[in-house]
Amino acid sequence: MATLKALSRVENVIFRNVTATVKTNISRFSVSKTCGCYFSTLSQRSGRFYSDPLDAVKDIPNGATILVGGFGLCGIPENLINSLLKTGVKSLTAVSNNAGVDDFGLGLLLQTKQIKRMISSYVGENVEFERQYLSGELEVELTPQGTLAERIRAGGAGVPAFFTATGYGTLIQEGGSPIKYNKDGTIAIASEPREVREFNGRHYIMEKAITGDFALVKAWKADKAGNVIFRKTARNFNQPMCKAAKITIVEVEEIVDVGTFAAEDIHIPSVYVHRIVKGDYYEKRIEKRTVKKGQAANPKPKKDSDVVRERIIRRAALEFEDGMYANLGIGIPMLASNFIKPDITVHLQSENGILGLGPYPTEEEVDPDLINAGKETVTVLPGAAYFSSDDSFAMIRGGHINLTMLGAMQGKMVKGMGGAMDLVASAGTKVVVTMEHSAKGGKHKIMEKCNLPLTGKQCVDRIITEKAVFDVDKDKGLTLIEVWEGLTPDDIKKCTGTEFEVSPNLKPMQQI
Repeated sequence: MATLKALSRVENVIFRNVTATVKTNISRFSVSKTCGCYFSTLSQRSGRFYSDPLDAVKDIPNGATILVGGFGLCGIPENLINSLLKTGVKSLTAVSNNAGVDDFGLGLLLQTKQIKRMISSYVGENVEFERQYLSGELEVELTPQGTLAERIRAGGAGVPAFFTATGYGTLIQEGGSPIKYNKDGTIAIASEPREVREFNGRHYIMEKAITGDFALVKAWKADKAGNVIFRKTARNFNQPMCKAAKITIVEVEEIVDVGTFAAEDIHIPSVYVHRIVKGDYYEKRIEKRTVKKGQAANPKPKKDSDVVRERIIRRAALEFEDGMYANLGIGIPMLASNFIKPDITVHLQSENGILGLGPYPTEEEVDPDLINAGKETVTVLPGAAYFSSDDSFAMIRGGHINLTMLGAMQGKMVKGMGGAMDLVASAGTKVVVTMEHSAKGGKHKIMEKCNLPLTGKQCVDRIITEKAVFDVDKDKGLTLIEVWEGLTPDDIKKCTGTEFEVSPNLKPMQQI
């Protein structure tokens, strides 16, 4: 989950500086007449199954657009990526949420300079990705994560474009975001402005669908009819990508007989799948192996920074209500889930494809196919559900999530917006930002006007710091509603970079 950096008087948020011709055999149909109805039985496509992943990708030409599934390192098509290294194909446009890490996943193809352009939502922890982009060696089209998922879904559905509120009022709408730098740091290629239209009093921008020449997909199992199922959060972008390419190549851990899994359990039917190969080996590397910490017999004394964070966390936890569906950012928001009152139930959503997020696992419970949006290993609670990235952001964009809680911090490094733009643009969702009141050196973090690119415009409903709680109105601005014990409104004014009203019902800052 992406972090946010600063807030303006009207709750603006900034993000962290950021063909091949197909030869297929036509399936034969056997037709029988029963009870006056005709039924068709699709025979197995000839040539669909490959024994060697290299054979499955060797006809991908220079300059092709490839859709590559995975989220972080979870659910990436390891064998197909490694096979592209062997073919030496060049000038690829790769559509993927991120580019793995330096020595694994798509990061390997970046090292060999086989990728010309990345269409992604997040640079991630890939140092080479960042270096190539900033030095002008790589084109990068940063796209909000939910918009990326929907562009792919639309492409697979034959929808050429759509309108979304995500990105309105930001560089996404205005254009000018750097896609490619010159070596001297000037912009060689900039993003184009988006068309804006108003629907029911709200502004939306037009986004074009994405399709690919090839999709490289990682699934769990395929049956011999070509149907596919995924495992846990390894579904992510893999599922919509299956539908959006001229040729979809799926690598699986197991190929099973028809009938091994029920027809109603199939995630991707055979019509979308052109080639299947069984991977011989999967490293399934874990990007952020996170486990439960044991209760120390002699806990360390808390630092001042720990006291500040816990104060914010305990206040943030009061935002949870019984039955609520909530999406929590990494850091303080996620930690607030540890203080949910025991007499209420809160359903936590993770935008990489979980509803019913549980605590971190024990070492024995660690599963590389089960991570959260921060790419950490997690567990799920009874009654949880897994789904694809496009379904996840349909929940968010459609206003089905009651609460979004995000952190805010200062910084200038370009990492990408991830899912933050979609989260703050969701209609009907309460957006709460948790943050330390001031940056290092006492610099203001709550400001009159943002001086870095926005993640969202007029989208925040409440700000919680260690010193105060503000309600935010897009017309009236900030209203101080709670203040920490021992502080006064005048104290808050001295450390806040914008004016605010003081509620006539000002209360001491609450704690759970």
